[in-house]
Amino acid sequence: MRLMPMVLATSVAAGLAGPAGADPAADWPTYGRDKGGQRHSPLAEITPANVAALVPAWTYHMRPASLDAAPADAAAAVQRAAEGVGPPPGAPPGSGAFTRQRSRFAGSQATPLVVDGVMYTTTPYGRVVALEPETGRELWVAMIPGPGQPSLRGVEYWPGYGDTPARLFFGTRDGRLLALDAATGKPSAGFGADGVVNLKTPEILNGLEARQYGMTSPPIVWNNLVITGAAVQEFPPRGAAGDVRAWDARTGKLVWTFHSVPRGGEPFHDSWGPGGAEARSGANVWGFLTVDAARGIVYMPFAAPSFDRFGGDRPGDNLYSSTLVAADAATGKRLWHFQVVRHDIWDNDLQAPPVLFDVEKGKRRIPAVAIISKNGLVFVLDRVTGKPIFPVKDQRFPASKVPGEVTSPTQPIPQVTPPLSRTRFSPADVADVTPELKQGCTDWIAKNRMVAGGLYVPVGFNEVTISFPGLQGGGNWGGFTYAADRRYLIVNTSDLGQVTALVPSKGPLPVERGPVSGRFQLPGTKLMCQQPPWGKLSAIDTRTGKLAWTVPLGVTDELPEGKRLTGRPNIGGPISTASGVTFIGASDDGRFRAFDSASGRLLWEYRLPAAAHATPATYRGKDGRQYVVVTATGGSFLDSPLTSDVVMAFALPK
Repeated sequence: MRLMPMVLATSVAAGLAGPAGADPAADWPTYGRDKGGQRHSPLAEITPANVAALVPAWTYHMRPASLDAAPADAAAAVQRAAEGVGPPPGAPPGSGAFTRQRSRFAGSQATPLVVDGVMYTTTPYGRVVALEPETGRELWVAMIPGPGQPSLRGVEYWPGYGDTPARLFFGTRDGRLLALDAATGKPSAGFGADGVVNLKTPEILNGLEARQYGMTSPPIVWNNLVITGAAVQEFPPRGAAGDVRAWDARTGKLVWTFHSVPRGGEPFHDSWGPGGAEARSGANVWGFLTVDAARGIVYMPFAAPSFDRFGGDRPGDNLYSSTLVAADAATGKRLWHFQVVRHDIWDNDLQAPPVLFDVEKGKRRIPAVAIISKNGLVFVLDRVTGKPIFPVKDQRFPASKVPGEVTSPTQPIPQVTPPLSRTRFSPADVADVTPELKQGCTDWIAKNRMVAGGLYVPVGFNEVTISFPGLQGGGNWGGFTYAADRRYLIVNTSDLGQVTALVPSKGPLPVERGPVSGRFQLPGTKLMCQQPPWGKLSAIDTRTGKLAWTVPLGVTDELPEGKRLTGRPNIGGPISTASGVTFIGASDDGRFRAFDSASGRLLWEYRLPAAAHATPATYRGKDGRQYVVVTATGGSFLDSPLTSDVVMAFALPK
């Protein structure tokens, strides 16, 4: 099927060609700004001294006006199509096929790119758009075919090669890789079939019928290769492979495949036990890849295996699940790996972008890569060898009591940087922010006979365990910014506990079940049942590995005045600038904030029309002004209301 871009009446040519002698420092050309994922800008016009003066510069509404003009039924149909969901084939009307609550809006976590005077982003309404970054004016709009949506978190830019012009690459949530001409939004001629490559190949589907497979994050480009991860099913355990693949940026032909679950005859195939690796799903990169462009090394953070709460059918360490793998970017050949969680049954996904920087130790500069998982542990490794730069020791943890489950007796634990999320819970840790909250949580815990758990404590059968960190806590996919001016890694984390139990089923695997709320959160409220902070922003000094500062991130508006600075659950990441300012949305309280990178002091905040569960970007416009842009729609697993469709840019007053 052919892409059907809609080119608006506004001039396509005007504003799309980059100005002569364009300054690369002014741009944000890839998700992490650089291929190493530092998310650090050399711009310095906005400073700790003047950031409080920031004001909205422009607002772009992603939702097409045509949806507002359509009759209610038609608008609902378009919305369902835009979300990429619908009733099963042949489902009768009124069958209850649609169970998810609908909103007028759809969620986005996209980070806009800015390259040579043009902004590019995906929308959750089946569109990719090019905008004028000084005004938010549409330059072109491309519609994608079918109901599948472009990836949640944006696009990747490729500058072109020879006679092949610059392109935008992005995946869709229904398993396609698309290429658009960056100047026009038209399908890229010569790439796949009319600008589309079908990612659902027979090998990737493991010989099974169509299974869940798509992309929720942008790919990364290295030289003339487009390297892709994938989002796959978490249950059942047998399904599409989570392999990382590289495609020719000019033709769309497959160049190499890295098997996330080793196939027969490959190293570490036996880490899944007899038959455990066959047709195994999970162990995928649904988050972000980064690249050491000079060395030609791609860093792949793999997720947990499927089923991610029970591993009785996959005895062993299960490589390369929950593992950071370094591979030759040209060939996909493994160079080294470091497994963060062995035999993962906690869904401690390793999905934050690995960030590349140099560690200074005396007169030595060590090329480093840092990664954080959903358990809040931070690992800093030599990015050439994979060896820990700061000490890591194996620590013993309790064995599972679930029949058939054999957990790893030890797990690797960093010895210098403390965990950035809560790793335990005891009855003394019940939140006492208000008497009502303490009593409500105490009663809820007692009613459900919850037992306290902690880091790498297995969940039992028919026993409701309070797990910290929970599967939605820790670092998640937001990851670090490397504030090069301070040599700090700055990262946001959530203290979201999980309450769950394993329940025997009639099938070969148990099922997961929790009491009323899967989170350790008082039902009917947005209040956590453990002592605050419930969300944090922290800085790590890369010279020592020690914590430089930590501050609450977010406020709980439902609480009385004077008790609201609790920190909030958050998703999305920070960015930093050369002037020493760190920007972040992320928190479910709907604020966009600026912090002092040196101290963590709050410098500025703005109340958005919806929570910004997206990583921002900053750039310099052709008018010489520095802008900061963020997508704010609400949504995500934090259940933030879907109340907006905006991309907002901020700048100092003219």
